Amino acid sequence: MAKSAVITGVTGQDGAYLAQLLLGKGYDVWGVVRRSSHFGVADHRLRWLGIAGDVRFLDANLTDLSSLVRCIELAKPDEVYNLGAQSYVASSWQQPLLTGHVTGLGAANVLEAVRIAQPAARFYQASSSEMFGLIQEAQQNERTPFYPRSPYGAAKLFAHWMTVNYRESFSMHASSGILFNHESPLRGIEFVTRKVSDAVARIKLGLADELRLGNVDARRDWGHARDYVEAMWLMLQQESADDYVVATGRTTSVRDMVRIAFGHVGLVAEDYLVVDPTLFRPAEVDILLGDASMAKSRLGWAPKTTLEEMIHEMVEADLDRHRRGPVAT
Repeated sequence: MAKSAVITGVTGQDGAYLAQLLLGKGYDVWGVVRRSSHFGVADHRLRWLGIAGDVRFLDANLTDLSSLVRCIELAKPDEVYNLGAQSYVASSWQQPLLTGHVTGLGAANVLEAVRIAQPAARFYQASSSEMFGLIQEAQQNERTPFYPRSPYGAAKLFAHWMTVNYRESFSMHASSGILFNHESPLRGIEFVTRKVSDAVARIKLGLADELRLGNVDARRDWGHARDYVEAMWLMLQQESADDYVVATGRTTSVRDMVRIAFGHVGLVAEDYLVVDPTLFRPAEVDILLGDASMAKSRLGWAPKTTLEEMIHEMVEADLDRHRRGPVAT
């Protein structure tokens, strides 16, 4: 019989790529979606990948344990991937309580639903490099102390430790992937990499004349989401559960990432980039650099896509979007 998987956050970037990966492996894929006034916009990433008709949708909310229990009872999954969250760091300062409820307590609700309804299922929690925040080591691995610098990072840290707690308290096969920044053409327009690729496309096509950003000296370890969801799946194929850093081991400034994007279309970044102090965060994470040695040695995982390849792919996708006219972002 085919394996069954439940994915929360299935309409997001990671959820869409993960659903595509699992469908390709013959899984029955169930996607948890919250009630929306216009679902036709929400599932555009699945439609972009051509798999919207292959995912079975479950109506539930991360803040409602009863709905999650019903989903698990119905799908009877072999694997559960909790990717759902309020995932935009900047918004977490404006919506700290919502971020805590959805990103933090929501993960605990999914863990509890699995424990109640399908305790043998293998569980994956989407942890984040934002938990490292004010870094305590130059390169961060699974043993590096955490120091979150945003409500989002703090909420993710609660979810991370609850995953460890359920693994140790109830012998659940529960793993966390501490994923560093990962992007793609499916990234939301509010995230910096997509904001850059979209602006570059619009400027190249004569639809805009500037790109406004905040702290362009912040440095991040960027990989491709398509590569990173493979690591998620590999974690749940292991005999024992554990926590893994997933990263490229290369850090790049926002400024240099912008230069890569403009250079792809033959433009000079400095001619269009405007640094706007109003876009700076209340507490900045200056640099993140991951050490994925454990994922490489235990899972056999390594990133396949370079930063340059990823940014070029994103710019080309946004050029295509704008040439075709208004579409969902």
